[in-house]
Amino acid sequence: MLGKKTGMVEEKDAMAGRGTKMAVSGSHSIFKNKLDQEFKGMEMLQVGMGCFWGAEKKFWTVDGVVSTAVGYSGGYTPNPSYEEVCSGMTGHNEVVRVVFDPTKTSVSSLLKVFWESHNPTQGNRQGNDVGSQYRSAIYYYSEEQKEQAVASKKMYQERLTAKGYGKITTEILPSKTFYFAEDYHQQYLKKNPRGYCGLGGTGVSCPVSFGISAE
Repeated sequence: MLGKKTGMVEEKDAMAGRGTKMAVSGSHSIFKNKLDQEFKGMEMLQVGMGCFWGAEKKFWTVDGVVSTAVGYSGGYTPNPSYEEVCSGMTGHNEVVRVVFDPTKTSVSSLLKVFWESHNPTQGNRQGNDVGSQYRSAIYYYSEEQKEQAVASKKMYQERLTAKGYGKITTEILPSKTFYFAEDYHQQYLKKNPRGYCGLGGTGVSCPVSFGISAE
């Protein structure tokens, strides 16, 4: 899962991509629902936290989550392939799109999982996985999600600083187009229980409720 380019490519230099969407043929290996559907009444959040195989597993176990999918977002190239994203020339991040029932879980609960499951101070890497596609990111779908994300980042930074960690490098941006990854990446660790997972948190806990005192 090692990337080749550690810096962020500029849009003018990004790969051209293609107009054809990635075919997503199957249903979710755990939830058994169709991955590419509207999910009426549900909400979504995209997160990047290193290799998306392990990141997806962190969220499919959360009560109130109704579906997850891995894909590419945050960059420039339309409908990229995995190999193109790994080249570092698309600007995309490996992300998990989390679909959740807002009556059964909350954005703050998902953000707690996000912060505690990786090290958000490492820039364009996560552990041994190096490249801009492994950067820490929260891509929000509403102003409320943005406020929660910013407030949680501020609070978690205080806790990390107290434990000797550096500055959080997580980018918090509006969600862009989510491009599905290839079928074999979806729920990879369900299909391959002994598969690679490079995620490792800091051991610093994050509170569930942050308030909305965003900076």
